[in-house]
Amino acid sequence: MYDIVLCFITAFLVTYLSIPIVISIAKKKKLYDHPNERKSHSEPIPTLGGIAIFAGVIFSIVMWTPFEYFGKLQYILTSFIIIFLVGAKDDIDPISPAKKFLSQVLAAFILVFLADVRITSLYGIFGIGALPIWVSILLSMFTILVVINSFNLIDGINGLSGSLAVVITITLGSWFFLSDKMQFALLSFALSGAAIAFLKYNVTPAKIFMGDTGAMLSGAIVALLAIKFIEAQQLLESDSPFIIKAAPAVAIGIMILPLFDTLRVFIIRLAKGRSPFYPDRLHIHHMMIDVGFTHMQATAILVFFNLLFIFMVLKFQSIGNLNLLIVIFAFAILFTTMLYLILKNKRENHKA
Repeated sequence: MYDIVLCFITAFLVTYLSIPIVISIAKKKKLYDHPNERKSHSEPIPTLGGIAIFAGVIFSIVMWTPFEYFGKLQYILTSFIIIFLVGAKDDIDPISPAKKFLSQVLAAFILVFLADVRITSLYGIFGIGALPIWVSILLSMFTILVVINSFNLIDGINGLSGSLAVVITITLGSWFFLSDKMQFALLSFALSGAAIAFLKYNVTPAKIFMGDTGAMLSGAIVALLAIKFIEAQQLLESDSPFIIKAAPAVAIGIMILPLFDTLRVFIIRLAKGRSPFYPDRLHIHHMMIDVGFTHMQATAILVFFNLLFIFMVLKFQSIGNLNLLIVIFAFAILFTTMLYLILKNKRENHKA
């Protein structure tokens, strides 16, 4: 317990104290995120907040994690460093999407093959249990890449990515702590501590953005935690009070906002004959801003809905994976449809 508290405080302090230094350097070197028709801010804002988040997370993990109980940690840290280096390079001097994606594949490869971060079963979804090794590898890498990019894509308004990182990691970290998986609890609370410190400088008026560095690192950590959360259910006794009966569906419910938004936007873009990575203003947070909410109002509403989904999946986990997934996506589609109709009505009234 004390290690978790110290890990959280260390990550918070390192990030909190680092951000003013990063802001100062970013301003001197003119490393700004400039506004355009897709962006929701109106003035140039320094990027590179992810550097401070990375510093807080890594410093805290290395300082407080007992390596003798976490033998795969060296590989996990290696993958995080790859994500950090490529993210920082892209924030300072943009690189091609292909190169950035290849770096994510390399990081995912290390996590799957060396750190053994793998989904080994579908827990009865579509009647499928244990997975063949090659299916497990492909599914695990796909999951990691999707979560990394979903966090990168949801990072569009003040406070949203940081708030979601806090909500998701505290939820998963609390379960890891209660089920005595201390190494993953430490990782969870390291990111939550760093993200909370970052939010002090990211709420409106934002002084800094986390950039690709922070968004991709948050996504990589959340992906790792989600997979370990799913797999840990097999290691618990059947009568354990902490066992989750529909772990894959619950994990998706915990991460619903970034995952569903990315899936929805990709489907719409492909339906329009565009690349799924085509830049536009189709994201849920863009729609919230276009309806008339401020950044912080939109963030608060979206975080509330994510919390609502977390409560729902934990409450109704007994209905099974497939049924719970249907309920999750039905409610997500209902929410976004209502938001779309409100926005459409506002635009029609504006034209009139």
